[in-house]
Amino acid sequence: MSEALDATCAPDPVTKAGYVLEFEDTFEGGVLDESRWIPRYLPQWTTHAASAARYRVGDGCLRLLIEEDQPPWSPETEGRMRVSSLQTGVFSGPVGSGVGQHGRGRAVVREAQEEARLYTPHHGLIEMRARATGDPRAMVALWMIGFEDAPERSAEICVCEIFGRDVRPDAAKVGMGVHPFGDPAITDDFAAEVLPIDAREFHVYAAEWTPDRVTFLVDGRHVRTIRQSPDYPMQLMLGIYEFPGAEGPDRVGPYPKEFVVDYVRGYRPVTR
Repeated sequence: MSEALDATCAPDPVTKAGYVLEFEDTFEGGVLDESRWIPRYLPQWTTHAASAARYRVGDGCLRLLIEEDQPPWSPETEGRMRVSSLQTGVFSGPVGSGVGQHGRGRAVVREAQEEARLYTPHHGLIEMRARATGDPRAMVALWMIGFEDAPERSAEICVCEIFGRDVRPDAAKVGMGVHPFGDPAITDDFAAEVLPIDAREFHVYAAEWTPDRVTFLVDGRHVRTIRQSPDYPMQLMLGIYEFPGAEGPDRVGPYPKEFVVDYVRGYRPVTR
């Protein structure tokens, strides 16, 4: 289902030939643009306070933070995991239902959400310039999930996923691929590719999503291509997560743990 290092599959990283820019945030101005981002993580499954992102915007960057006093996101479903995340869409069913994005059959709506479609592309090129953390308890990611209110339209495209424990000065494991969740048309195809980069420095992570494939790139270089593709609108998810160990204290510093993002861009095919 996947292939590696076939440069013919990769779009031109400079010209973006065949695409036109339709979404961009360079995080200028010192405040988060809430016409582009919802500063919460899957808020329907938890409380208003627990879903709220901790972040700072300044010097042309977004800093998503895990702070020492931050509560777990959803103790009932995810234990002590803490997260600060932005997303570009949200919806839910009524309180007590299981209707909403990325519920995975376990979660129940605790706070109903008004539908918002800030950016929900259906194919295109998604690109981010960012630097990860080397904190062994943290993970950073840019991913996409199906927006549609149907269990079979729930696949994920992971543009990049980087665990701090996998970051070294000379190399990092960068996760990329697709997960089906409830989509019967998608087969799980995900890999943590070892790349010769220091992920604590700025790098550009991208995914080209077409009707028949998803191609993953880092710094403009093709890494892998998957020959399958979700066929419905998807929303962006941008976040940092902290996973406490099975034993020991919940909180191990230093704090804050941070994910620094220079920009996020989305391009649509010019033929659409």
